Amino acid sequence: MKQFAQRDPVLRPDTADALSRLNVFHKYAKFFIIGALIIVTTVLIVNNRAPMFGFPTWYITLPVSVLFVAENAVKLWGVNSFNSKIAFYVTDVLSLLALTILSNGALICTLYLIILTEYYLSQEKLVGSIAMCAACIALLFVTYICSDIVHSGEIDFSALASSMLSDLILITLHFLVINFAIFFYKKNCELTKAFDELNESNEKLQAAYLELQELTALEERQRIAKDIHDTAGHSITTVIMQTEAAKLVIEKDPEDAKRKIAAANLQARHALEELRESVHLLSGQTGTLSLKEQILGVVHDSTDGTGISIRYDVDDIALCDAKRRFVLNTLKEGISNGLRHGNATAFWLELKAENGKVNFLLSDNGTGVELCMLKEGFGLSGMHRRAESLGGNVWFRSEPDEGFEIHMTLPLDGEKE
Repeated sequence: MKQFAQRDPVLRPDTADALSRLNVFHKYAKFFIIGALIIVTTVLIVNNRAPMFGFPTWYITLPVSVLFVAENAVKLWGVNSFNSKIAFYVTDVLSLLALTILSNGALICTLYLIILTEYYLSQEKLVGSIAMCAACIALLFVTYICSDIVHSGEIDFSALASSMLSDLILITLHFLVINFAIFFYKKNCELTKAFDELNESNEKLQAAYLELQELTALEERQRIAKDIHDTAGHSITTVIMQTEAAKLVIEKDPEDAKRKIAAANLQARHALEELRESVHLLSGQTGTLSLKEQILGVVHDSTDGTGISIRYDVDDIALCDAKRRFVLNTLKEGISNGLRHGNATAFWLELKAENGKVNFLLSDNGTGVELCMLKEGFGLSGMHRRAESLGGNVWFRSEPDEGFEIHMTLPLDGEKE
C-alpha cells in the first residue's frame, strides 16, 4: 500500500493525446490562415492592374501584401502574448486600409474574416472576441469611407450601406460559426481529458482495492495462524499434561486417571476441530452450518463417550465469523476447564439474543473456587482480551462446591460496539 501511494502517476497515452489535440488544431489552423491570406492577396494583385496616380496598382499592392502576409506569419508563430501582438494588429489595420484603397474594397471583407479567425483562436474568453468583432466592423466602415474619398472624392452612402450590410451579415455569421466551433472543440477536449482522468483514477482505485484485499487477507491469515498457535497449541499442551498426569495415578486412583483421560480426549477433539476450521478458513472455504448447529456439534462431541451431560437452551443467532469462532472456543474452553479443574459431570449452556446483544452462559456442577483465589491461566485471560477486541465482555462466578459460571456478552452484528 505504501509503495502504491508513493508511485508517481503515469500519464495515459489517450490522456496525453487529449491534452495536445487543441494545440494540434491551432497548428493546422495557422497554416490555413496563412494559406488563405496568400491566396486572397494574390487574387488582389492579379485583379488590380489599373494604374493609380500614374503607377500600376500592383507596384504598391505587391509589397503591401507581402508585408501583410509576413507580419501575420510572425504574429502566428513568433508571438504568444496579446500585448506583444498589439503592434501587429496596428500593422494589420494600416495594411487593410491600404489594400482597401488600392482594390476599392474588393475581397477586403474576406481578409477581415481571416484576421478575425486568427484572433478568435487565440482568445480564451468570448468577451474579447466580441470586442474585436465590433472593432473590425467599425474599421471596415472607416476604410470603405476612405476608399470612396480617394477614388471619387465623395461618399456614396447608398453603395456604402449596401456593402456594409452584406459584410455585416458575413462577419456576424462568421463570428457565430467560428466561436461555436471553437467552444465545442474546447469542451470536447475538456470532456475527453476529464473522462481519461476518471478512468485513470478508477484504475488507481482498483489497484488500491486489490492491494487492500491482499493486505486484509494477509492480516486474516496471520490472525488465524495466531489462533492456531494459541488455542490449538494450548489444547494439545493440556492433552499432554492430562495424559502424563493420568499415567502417574492410573494404579493408585484408576477413577481419577479415567477422568483425566476423558478430559484429555475431549480436549484433543476440540483441538482437532479447531485445526480443521482454521485450515478451512485459510483455504478460503466458509462453513455452511449455522451457529446453533455448530454448538450442538460441540455438545455432541463433548458428551459422546465421556459420561458428562450438557443441557442447553440455544437460539439460532447469525454472527460474523470472528464472533462465531469466539463463542465456540469459549464453549470448548469452558467444558475442558470444568472437566480438568472442577471434576464437573454436568453443564448448562444458554445462548440468547436480547436488546442488541448476545448473552452467553456456561455453568457446571464442579467443585468451584473462591474467585479471589482464582488465577486466570492462558484460556481465561485470552477470553478477556478477545471479548474486548470484539466490543464485548466476559466475567466469571464461582463459589466452593457451587460450580463455575462463564458469562459473556457480545454486540450483535450491525450494532454499535
